Amino acid sequence: SSEVLEAIENVIQGVLQSLAQKKAPVLTVANRTDWRNIEFKDSVGLQMIPRCTTKQIRSDCPQSAKRFALMLKILSMIYKMVQSNTYATKRDIYYSDTLLFGSQSVVDQIINDISCMLKIPRRSLHVLSTTQGFVAGNLSYSEEDGTKVNCTCSATVFTVPSNVQGIKNLTSHAKFILIVEKDATFQRLLDDDFFSKVSPCIMITGRGIPDLNTRLLVRKLWDSFQIPIFTLMDADPHGVEIMCIYKYGSVSMSFEAHHLTVPSMKWLGLLPSDLERLNICKDALIPFTKQDENKLASIQKRPYIACQPLWKKELEIMAASKLKAEIQVLTSLSSDYLSRVYLPNKLQFGGWL
Repeated sequence: SSEVLEAIENVIQGVLQSLAQKKAPVLTVANRTDWRNIEFKDSVGLQMIPRCTTKQIRSDCPQSAKRFALMLKILSMIYKMVQSNTYATKRDIYYSDTLLFGSQSVVDQIINDISCMLKIPRRSLHVLSTTQGFVAGNLSYSEEDGTKVNCTCSATVFTVPSNVQGIKNLTSHAKFILIVEKDATFQRLLDDDFFSKVSPCIMITGRGIPDLNTRLLVRKLWDSFQIPIFTLMDADPHGVEIMCIYKYGSVSMSFEAHHLTVPSMKWLGLLPSDLERLNICKDALIPFTKQDENKLASIQKRPYIACQPLWKKELEIMAASKLKAEIQVLTSLSSDYLSRVYLPNKLQFGGWL
């Protein structure tokens, strides 16, 4: 915490020095969304280059003066929280003065900018994000306050902890971790008792695009158990995008890649080639929208696809067919095909990429 306080004090000192010299204070933040500031590294995923381009948030410019003020406001809130060892969610910060901040997304962006500017992970700033992910299966751990969580004893779903950094005493006999894109598929696998039938495993869903806590938990489980991690996504550009976030990270959070990515993760399904192999009826597939075409084209250009020839092939199949499918399409073969046939066969015979 002394490191965080010192980093904030340095920023404020810079502001005071500018004022003493009768200059307009300026905050300098990295351009987090610019692909030119990102490099791809096999072992880490997408990470920010050391000398990246920056943008200035000036206090004397009408376009950025409000953002400058809001950054100082949130810096002061973080400073007080770190000093008093209290925590707040991004939502708490927004609701402390909704008129001032205007929207939740403004708060979210500023917190990420501050984290990147100070080079300090967001959870060390005592800012928690609201968790939307779920975890179930062969896993038990203690939360920071000592609460024991045992996911193993039942088909109960547990919310991903809001302070992943604080959990300890993780134990599991799981043979693998399965990341499921959607809540509906996750619930279906729970109902079918999948995580104890095939072999003990841990199941996680971020319920769509994963939040920070879900990604932190996946990484923590990987660090703790070093067991294979498989992804089960829809066979569409959106599903591929979500899988890439878990595996390689996102551009906007590339400055934290070391804590968030698991580059050894495997694509288990639903593969575009599976649709042909399983003779899925064309009527059950969904035609691409223009948005799908654009998203797929942008994914195909990303640096990590070049080093994944088998993924590249699958994306080419998808692009050529211009058809997508949700995991639920497997119910057209039989109601429990996913848990009874598809996943056990894939896991047994190595049907992943």
